[in-house]
Amino acid sequence: MPDLSKHNVNPQKARRGLSRIWHALGYSFEGLRAGWHETAFRQETLAAVVLLPLSLWIGRHWVETALLAGSVLLVMIVELLNTGIETAIDRIGPEWHDLSKRAKDMGSAAVLLSLLLCAGIWAAAIYQHLLA
Repeated sequence: MPDLSKHNVNPQKARRGLSRIWHALGYSFEGLRAGWHETAFRQETLAAVVLLPLSLWIGRHWVETALLAGSVLLVMIVELLNTGIETAIDRIGPEWHDLSKRAKDMGSAAVLLSLLLCAGIWAAAIYQHLLA
């Protein structure tokens, strides 16, 4: 079996130090730019523009603020991962396949669970904030 480690297809694997970090940062921004083309990610980003500053006002302690802000960011992270799954499946082919549907459905379920978690955290914090 040939040693494939000497023949990297991905030039990023050969980079080291600050060059690797700099290029990885560029790839991350490209991913955010690609995510922006998804309606759900744009909606979640616009919600985050409102909710992240609001978390500073609602959160009474840094932990509460971190939970509020973190739950919003978690929704966006899961949405990007779901979009990545969908994109990879779509690259394989447009035809219907049970495993492709299953992968996309599980990604969608992950987004739903992250949204429910976020809503629960925010509802609890707002409830506590209004009681005091």
